[in-house]
This record gives sequence, structure tokens and C-alpha cells, in this order.
Amino acid sequence: MNNTEIVSKLWGLANVLRDDGITYQQYVTELTYILFLKMMKEQEMEVVIPEGYRWDDLLVKEGIELKEFYQGLLLKLGSSGVENERLRQIYNGAATSIDEPKNLEKLIKSIDALDWYNAKEEGLGDLYEGLLEKNASEKKSGAGQYFTPRVLIDVMVKLIDPKIGERCNDPASGTFGFMIAADRYLKEQTDDYFDLAPEEAEFQKKEAFTGMELVKDTHRLALMNALLHDMEGRIEQGDSLSANGKWMKNFNVVLTNPPFGTKTGGERATRDDLTFETSNKQLNFLQTIYNSLVIDGTGRAAVVLPDNVLFDNEVGVKIRQDLMDKCNLHTILRLPVGIFYAKGVKTNVLFFDRCTSDDGNTKEVWIYDMRTNMPKFGVRTPLTEKHFDGFIKAYNADDRTKVQDERWNLYTREEIAAKGDNLDVGLIADESLSAYDNLPDPIESAEDAIEKLQQAMNLLVEVVAELKAIEVQDRE
Repeated sequence: MNNTEIVSKLWGLANVLRDDGITYQQYVTELTYILFLKMMKEQEMEVVIPEGYRWDDLLVKEGIELKEFYQGLLLKLGSSGVENERLRQIYNGAATSIDEPKNLEKLIKSIDALDWYNAKEEGLGDLYEGLLEKNASEKKSGAGQYFTPRVLIDVMVKLIDPKIGERCNDPASGTFGFMIAADRYLKEQTDDYFDLAPEEAEFQKKEAFTGMELVKDTHRLALMNALLHDMEGRIEQGDSLSANGKWMKNFNVVLTNPPFGTKTGGERATRDDLTFETSNKQLNFLQTIYNSLVIDGTGRAAVVLPDNVLFDNEVGVKIRQDLMDKCNLHTILRLPVGIFYAKGVKTNVLFFDRCTSDDGNTKEVWIYDMRTNMPKFGVRTPLTEKHFDGFIKAYNADDRTKVQDERWNLYTREEIAAKGDNLDVGLIADESLSAYDNLPDPIESAEDAIEKLQQAMNLLVEVVAELKAIEVQDRE
């Protein structure tokens, strides 16, 4: 049984908890609590877990005794009395959402019965990442906002090309996917760091990769993901746009996909080291990122940002000007629509280098249109690295002016300034506007309609239930 099959079996166990009213996100969090114990046993690392609270202690319990023991275990492992800091972080504030002891028992015994030998051979970290990806792709889970497609992450890492000894960061780390990919990229080049001197390997494991995540349960997933990939870097829980994020400075590399939307209530970032005030979360993240890069000529970033960052006409103009002054914004990739699980979101990857001076560093911007006249990506047409071949070739060209590709266009700094520093450019002619062969897939359109109707029906059922409850209260 390979990891893909194990992920499918683990995901299928969500049905066991349906009667308990467990959401998909709660299910993944619950799985994290239980899988950690099992994986520590499989990796012979149970020494970090206090005696009496390990996998075999959980496995022998049944019924009410199991539920009560499990509740106590979660409290114990997240308590201040536990020596291992990462263990405390994973279980900090942990509480079970499972009410029915039989469901908990079935979940634990089903996990124990899986083919853990082959899972270890393929890598428990990859297994866990597969589970997170499955959660993100499930429409009902609502977790897609925390997950960037693995193929896009890998392409961004490859083009940024992190080096041994460099400090890498993700200020919106989600499940820590970018940093894990960067770590994997360097391990592949150094035989899992065995080619390095001991002090270099220690730096890579404990200091090279850092991040910050706002959502507590997602932060828990990030900690687990890092642990299973043998990474011990600093992963803070908190808001990067608040004073708590000011520790993130002097990085050689930033790789990130900040969350879409505005800050709750439209409030502005509370950091006092951002030059321009705005309630636009992405513009605040952009400022945070380019100001967090070292200014010795090695600082560089690849950042996923929505279209509004390219054309915002208010403070956005000033922030884009500041970016192009302090950095060399050399490349923008216009991404296809539909590759994120939040439908209809139009995004881009901005590639820029922080320079040693603060003025006039962007001379020209190359833009690659990977959005227009592309397949409609989704379950039936997954995004693959092959789709990035043209962009990678253009990006890495020794002489970019000699690249023959209609999607690849150059804009000088003067041309951009003449457009009011609007970077929403570079899209080619859309063939679908004059042809009928690029219409939406009728099956996907029908499925979307069914999903929206179902959501509307569920909402109406909730409204009726609330009205009935009010009516009963009025009678009483």
C-alpha cells in the first residue's frame, strides 16, 4: 500500500465521524493529534512523549475509558510540565470534538491497522503532506486558502534557488509547504545534508527555515509537518502584520502565498515599521516581505499575490513605487485562473531582488502570461510542471530578449510609469472571445450549479430551524 492509498483510507475515515458533526478541518486536526502518537512510535521517537501517554497506552483503551483517557492525554501533552517544546506546541489548547467513544475507538484501530512499513519507506512527511493536500482539495473543508498547489511551490523554489546557509522565511506559512519544499530542494543536492559539515547541517535543521501562521489549528498542522520532515526552525503562531511579526528581518529568501482578502473589519496593520498605511492585507504583506530581505545583494523573494496588488490606485501606487525603488522587480508570472481552491481568484507571482540601495533599482519588468488561452484547471485537468515549461525557459534564459514566446513581454520602468505604475499588463489576446471551442466544461458547470444550490438549500434549512426555535420561545 503506497502513501496515496493510505491517504485515501485516512480520508475515508472522516465518514466515521460524520454523525458527531465533525467538519473536515476538525477531522484533520483530530487526525494530527492521533497520527503524531502513531508516527512517533513508528519512527522510534516516543522518548519525547511522557510515559503512560504513548500510542500503545491509547490503543488498549476502549469505550468511555478510552474517551476519558484521550481527553486527559490531550491536556497532559499540551501542559507546561512536558519537556519537549515542539510537543507542547502541537498539543497546546488541544481538545477533541469527538463525542462518541465508539467512533474514537474505530479511528484509532483503523489507523493502527494501516501499512506503516511502506508509509515509512515513502516518508511519513510526504504522507502527511498528502493528507493536507487532500483536505485542501475537498471543497467542503474550506481549507484551500491554506494550501498552495505543490507544483507551483516547487517551481517557485527552483527558480529562487535557495542556498545552504541562507535564512528562509514564510510570513504566511500555512502548513509550512514552501519551507518544506525549500528544505527538500537543498536535501536533494546534498544527500539529505550528509555532504555538509556538522555545523552546516545543524543550521539547516534548526535555523534555516522559519515562518509565522495566524490560524491556531493551521499552525498546529505546520508544526506537525515540519517535525515529520525533521525540521526544527522557528514557526510562530501570530499575525505577521502586527508587532509580533517584527522579528522577521534580514532573510536571504522569502517564499510565500499570503491569504486573500482584507483584514477583519478593514482595520490597518498594527506594525509601526510599515511605511504606508492601508487595510489591504496583500499590500501590507508585500511591504513586510520586501522590507524583511537583507540588503547585501542576496535578498530575493517569490510571492503569490492577487491582481488587485498590481492595479490598486490609492496607496497601492506608492507601495509599487517603493517596491520598484528598493528592489529589482524583474519578473511577474500571470497565473491561470482556477489553480487555487478559491474559485475565480486571479493571481500572480512577483519575483524580486532586494538591492543595496533604496532608489531606482527596477529598470525593466518581464511579464509572462500563463493565464490566457490556457486549459481550465481542476480535477479533470490538474496543473503540472509541464505547464510551466515555457515560463521556466524564459525565466532562466541567458538573454531574455532572444526568447521567442508570445506570452513573454518586456516593459521598461518608463513605460510602467507612463501607465501610472499600473502593473496589470502583459496579457495576450484571448482566443475564447472569438471562438466557441473554449466554452466551460458542461459537467463542471453543472457540478458548480449543484453545489451552489445545495449551499442555498442548507442555508434555508438553517433559517427555518432558527425561525422555528424563535417561534417556540415566543410561545413559552
